[in-house]
Amino acid sequence: MPDDVTWLTQEAYDRLSEELAYLTGPWREEIAKRIEAARAEGDLKENGGYHAAKDEQGRQEARIRTLTELLRNAQVGEAPASDGTVGPGTVVTAVVAGEETTFLLGSREIAGDSELDVYSDKSPLGLAITGLSVGDSTEYTAPNGRSIAVSIVAVERYAGQ
Repeated sequence: MPDDVTWLTQEAYDRLSEELAYLTGPWREEIAKRIEAARAEGDLKENGGYHAAKDEQGRQEARIRTLTELLRNAQVGEAPASDGTVGPGTVVTAVVAGEETTFLLGSREIAGDSELDVYSDKSPLGLAITGLSVGDSTEYTAPNGRSIAVSIVAVERYAGQ
């Protein structure tokens, strides 16, 4: 999978598409009205409502850019069948720094409201374990410079929430 491609379930793709449609339609209209109403109150330097609305607008416009790029580069469908090899779209059980943990390797957007922890396949951990199989071990360097040992215990395809 190329670096800019993100694997998404159909459910995740649909959910994110709906969010993008809301943000680029009704939400933009709503925030424009709130900004205009706050602007009408007068002095913008000391207008907390105006500044709060502009801050929210900035955050949501960033979210719109993120969703647009994510959906443009999405590979939609089921996660690749797991042959016991770690890759994007797999749920991995591993012993990391001596503690067993289970997580989804991929994007937080895939997991939605799931309680499952998510690690990017582009993170130091994700890069270190991609391609490993059950029983394999490796080490990776954490952002703080510490070397962390990892052993793969189980790998399965992510089936959604």
